[in-house]
Amino acid sequence: MKDAALIALAGRHGVVTTAQLDAAGFARSALTRRVESGLLRRLHRGVYAVGPIEAPTARVAAALLACGPGAALSHHTAAQLHDLPTLPRCAVDVTAATRHDHAGIRLHRSRLAADDITRRQGLPTTTVARALLDLAATVDDRALARLVEEAEIRGHGAAIDDALRRHRGNRGARRLAAARHDEPRLTRSEAEARMLDLVRAARLPVPRTNVRVGRHEVDVLWPDQRLVVEIDGYHFHASRAAFERDRRRDAELQAAGHRVLRVTWRQITQEAPAVVATLAGALAVGAS
Repeated sequence: MKDAALIALAGRHGVVTTAQLDAAGFARSALTRRVESGLLRRLHRGVYAVGPIEAPTARVAAALLACGPGAALSHHTAAQLHDLPTLPRCAVDVTAATRHDHAGIRLHRSRLAADDITRRQGLPTTTVARALLDLAATVDDRALARLVEEAEIRGHGAAIDDALRRHRGNRGARRLAAARHDEPRLTRSEAEARMLDLVRAARLPVPRTNVRVGRHEVDVLWPDQRLVVEIDGYHFHASRAAFERDRRRDAELQAAGHRVLRVTWRQITQEAPAVVATLAGALAVGAS
């Protein structure tokens, strides 16, 4: 097999297995020569990266190949592929039924239902809902709250509830259910009052509330700094239509010369120091 054909066999992820090479008629002596030349680099037993430059998805694709049929990227790795807020990990998280461990792979032995698997970048990956269910068993409360909040904003709330119904005995189900439904039951006026309390306690300039800017009524406005703060609650912003509406609104305000920050009810009630720090920084920039 010529090198060009070998690269084509590796596909978009740039990885190939010895089984694939055997099926394509690639002699083991040829494999040895290409390993020695550096064209093939062993990532796992029987799995090789092809070419001098490693594709961005080579490591995760190689982990799937090493774990065999039915494997899916999961946990932190799935969260990263879904662009959810999670810390990068050196090991690749894979859920599979295999009994074999591999260096660099954090293996979670389980059989996944078809409803728990989607594809990201062409690779089988647990869904957002299943990834949160798995992570709920290990991450701390603050990290879980951030994950749930982001997933809800993107419209995955119903899918999370479905996953909870299907996996009641899962280790993370109870914590995920609690995080899913712990939205503070504040009215909009209560949320704005809490925000004003934070501002006054921090001795920041007192803003105007519920004022019109162009054709929009905004929650909080510092007119001199041209800073708008919108207070988001999940129950008012969870749908896809609401998500798109909020983004159009922000774009129009920004085009008119305003900066727009969004804070959530949960942040106001549970992460007040971080909210104050963000506001102070934004007001300082606007005053300069």
